[in-house]
Order: sequence, then C-alpha cells, then structure tokens
Amino acid sequence: MTPEEILKQYWGYDNFRPMQREIIGAALEGRDVLAILPTGGGKSVCFQVPGMMRDGVTLVITPLIALMKDQVQGLERRGIKALAVHAGMSRREVDLTLNNAAYGDFKFLYVSPERLGTELFQSYIDVLNISYIVIDEAHCISQWGYDFRPDYLQIAEIRKIVDAPVIALTATATPEVAEDIMDKLAFREKLMLKSGFERPNLSYIVRRTPDKSGQLLEVCKGVKGSGIVYLRHRRKCEEVAAMLRGNGISASFYHAGLGTEARAERQEAWRKGDIRVMVCTNAFGMGIDKPDVRFVVHLELTDSPEAYFQEAGRAGRDGQRSYAVLLWESNDAKRLRQVGELSFPDPEYIEDIYHKIHIINQIPYENGMGRQLKFNLDEFAAHYKLNKASVHYAMKYLQQSGHITYAEDVEISTQVRISADREALYDIDLPEPEMVTLLESLMRGYTGIFSYLVPVNEEKLASACGTTVPMLRQLLYKLSLEHVIRYVPCDRSSVVFLHHNRLMPGNVNLQLDKYEFLKENARRRSEAMIAYASEDDLCRSRFLLKYFGQEESADCGTCDVCRSHAGDAATKKKILKYFKDNPSADISAFKAFLVDPANGMPANSAAVYRKMLDEGEL
Repeated sequence: MTPEEILKQYWGYDNFRPMQREIIGAALEGRDVLAILPTGGGKSVCFQVPGMMRDGVTLVITPLIALMKDQVQGLERRGIKALAVHAGMSRREVDLTLNNAAYGDFKFLYVSPERLGTELFQSYIDVLNISYIVIDEAHCISQWGYDFRPDYLQIAEIRKIVDAPVIALTATATPEVAEDIMDKLAFREKLMLKSGFERPNLSYIVRRTPDKSGQLLEVCKGVKGSGIVYLRHRRKCEEVAAMLRGNGISASFYHAGLGTEARAERQEAWRKGDIRVMVCTNAFGMGIDKPDVRFVVHLELTDSPEAYFQEAGRAGRDGQRSYAVLLWESNDAKRLRQVGELSFPDPEYIEDIYHKIHIINQIPYENGMGRQLKFNLDEFAAHYKLNKASVHYAMKYLQQSGHITYAEDVEISTQVRISADREALYDIDLPEPEMVTLLESLMRGYTGIFSYLVPVNEEKLASACGTTVPMLRQLLYKLSLEHVIRYVPCDRSSVVFLHHNRLMPGNVNLQLDKYEFLKENARRRSEAMIAYASEDDLCRSRFLLKYFGQEESADCGTCDVCRSHAGDAATKKKILKYFKDNPSADISAFKAFLVDPANGMPANSAAVYRKMLDEGEL
C-alpha cells in the first residue's frame, strides 16, 4: 500500500498536510530525519504512516504520559495495536507490556525516556523487532532546548544496538537546537525538513494593561467560538473561571489538582463545545485535537518563546481566523525574572533535597537504584518545613543532572488479583449477580490474575460487564470485602524514579558547569519572552520567526504591531495633509487639530508626529 492509501484507510484523509509527505518519504527511504512542524502540523502521522508500512514495531520515545495514552487509544480506535510503558507502572506491568511488544502483533510501542536505560528494557532490545526509532519532543535531548531531559541521551546508545532509522519531531527548535538534536541522535546524514513557522490565519495580539480581567472579557465577548486561557497557578485558574461565569460566559477550569474523571469530563465537554472557555495551567491542551479553537489568551508571560509559540499555536488549526492574545503588565516581567532565579536553587540546597528524598523513603546508602517512589510534594515540603516551589525546582534540576526522573501527576492503574482458588470460586455464594459477571470478565480478560496483581482497564472492563466505571468500582470494592479479590484502586501521584544507589554526602555530582549553562539559557529565553511582549515596532509573527531562525519573512498584516503601523500610515497622511493645507499654522493650532474628535485622530497621533520629526519626514 502507498502512504496515501494508508492515510485514507486508517485516518480517513485524502491528502497530507504540508511537509508530511516529504518526511514520510525520507523515512521510507531509511534516512534519519528531523521534522520540525508547528503545533497542529500533524507530527504523529509522519511516523505512524511509515510505521504501518514496515514490518516490526515502531519505538516511540516521548516524555508526555498523557499524550502517550491518548495516542495509544487513538491508534486502537483505528484498529491499530499499540502499547505504552511509562512512569507509574510496576515492574511486572512493564515486563508484560514489553513481552507483548516483542511477541505479539503490535505496531507501536510508546516508551517514556527514563525506561530506556533500565535493565529490564535493555533485556528486550534484542527481541524487539524495531522498525523505526521515533523521538517526540526531540528538543528535550538538547541542553540548548527549553526542556532538557538527560534520559534522552540514552537514545544514542540504543542506536549502537538497533539498526533502524530515526524520525525526530519537534514544534520548537532554534537553529542551534536543531543542529544539536542531529548530533546527539548520531544522524548518519543530517537531514532536516521543516514547514514554515508562519501561521497566516493566527493574529498575535499583545496588550500591556493593568486590567487583565476587563481585557479578557473583551476578547471572550468579541471573538466567537471556543477558547483557552492560560495561567501558571491552579488557584488563579479557578478564580478566573468563576469571574467569566459571573459575566455570563460558559467557562470551567483544568489543572493537575483535579481527579482523573473530572479532568476527562471537562476536557470532553470543552472539546464538544458544552464548555466554551477552558481556564487552565499548561497541563491542558497537549495532544488535544480540537481544530476550531478561536482564541488562546495568556494572562501571564510564559518562560520562553518556545512555550508561548506551542501553546498559542493551539488556536486556529482549521485554518480559520483565530487570535493568540498576551495580556501583561510591567510587574509580570519582574515576576518572570524572579521565577528564573527561583528555578535554580543553590547547589547545596539541591543536594540536601536529594538526601531527604532517600531519608523519607528509608533508603540506606548504596541502595535504591531502579526504585520507583510515590512523591507528594505538599507532604514532603510540610514534613521538612520547606518552600514547595524551591523543592519543585530542586527536583527538576536533580532530573536535569541525571540523578532521578521526576514525573508529575502520573496515573497509576487499578490493580486486581483474584485471591480465592479457581476451584473454590464456584462454591462461593456472591450476594449480587453483577459480581459473578465481573469475576468472569476478569478471568477471561486478564492472564495471571490468580497469581499476582494485574492492571485492569476500568473503561473496557465496565463496558464488558455492561455497567459504568463508578458502579464497577463499587463492585470491585464489594468483592474485596468478600475476600474474593485483592483490589488496589487507581491513584494519581507524582513519581520519582531513582537512577542509581543513594550516594554519600559530598558525592552527589550536580555538574556545576551544566548548572550555570542551563541557568544562563533559561535567563536568555525569559529575556526573549519579555522582549516579545515589549516589542512595539517589529511584526509579532516576524519576531517569532526570527527567534526560530527564519530570517526571511514578511509582515503578517494582522498582529497588533502591523495594525498599529497601518493606522500610523493613515495618521501620517493626515498630518502631512494638514501642513500642506496650513503651511503657516502655529503649534497651538496643530495641537488643537490633533485633539479635536471631529478630525478622527487616534490617541497616539502626537507620538506619530514626534516620530515623523525624529525620522526627518517633516
């Protein structure tokens, strides 16, 4: 089958988006390829189509657990068999999944990067028939990138063992990051394919204002359709959503503090249009395929232009006119710089957090390698009387320096073991017939369930039993009370994965050169974001394109700067005509002309006049 036939059969599309066909063609030729496509550019199709055309399993490495699960479910809905291995899974779960990937008829295996270096994963490499190595969010492999993950450096080691082409994908890579990606992934030849970063249907608007709420209401009332509002803090999300509802706008909030079901329900309600505006942290939006988002509003400065470009790019994926609005004030720049300082606590503090992680989990020296620990940031900080933000950033740097993997807000599956003997089950008198149906479904659907705890898919199990997920959980609980099963309910928790045995004090290598390098990089990106917000002369689109290395570009004509320039041009014409018609007018008469409403002069006309003087136009 051709790529076009695969696309039609499984995705229902007749044509590829820009650059998709070229990227797929390079992959089918067996070439290593770095694909740089903007958010919404259809990166997943670029590896899923060639993956369907080659024998074996496509290994997809991605740090985004939620996106991983969404893609696996999406492939399964299309009749394509896929699996995922990520933080939060037990060793037995990982072993079973890798065994299925090696010996079952699966086409895609999604793996979080921290799993690559584990002994268990390494033991399966020889029996996994890997057709492609796919690296999603490939900028994470570069120290120049905005989300460096040292776990990604394991990929080059896998390449020494696995002779399979690489498909690396990212939406945000500066020229230095792109070059570094290809070096770190040991490309056999450097091939980079990218579509332009231009989004001609997306208007970038920046407003400096102390009245963010008022401006946000203006956007929500002035632009029809659904929208996303981004904030940093959970509490503010809830407050802004309440404010919007109080002003008659359908809105809800979304952040990592919500339960699994609440998040899924709100996401689906927003996707269907039952909720118009979602006010959220950056936990929302990744991998959500909603093409008709008409506006994305940021009420605070993001850490970098990369993060802003990615989040703003969730608007207007259907090609219709949409808006990316940034509302800020001068204090926001001050706060962003303060966050930059807080993001890199003193090395002594970071080492202290390293030891406290081991102490609170009672892990002695020279022990702990490969252990996966539940980590509750609030409880940890309270226990040691520490600032939560400082602990969070210390954990992030421990990850960046290769000591741990810190996966926030991971879903841990429901697990069940049938504790009664198989023969004895037939003699047990269960009080509800639904329990019998559930037991039969468990026995049919999950091998090994009599021997050990196995993860169960609640949605599939509930469907098989003809019930709902809440009712299923009640039945599982009742069966556990009858001592028929052991039931471990699903949970959400941050997880710490230990890369090595606990080190002695003074032996924790925090790589101080890397510390300074990453700190300076973060500062540089923050300043670039402040510069974007402060810019009042260069087209917003051109600013972003230039940041990502695209020197040749034209004014977009629709951003606030371009509109201002268009208005300034009209104002200049009026000023020149005034002096032509009134060659002997004095300054008092001219000032009266500028402020007279009847003349239709804009509020910035005096500034335009001064600029004309400065540039010699008058």
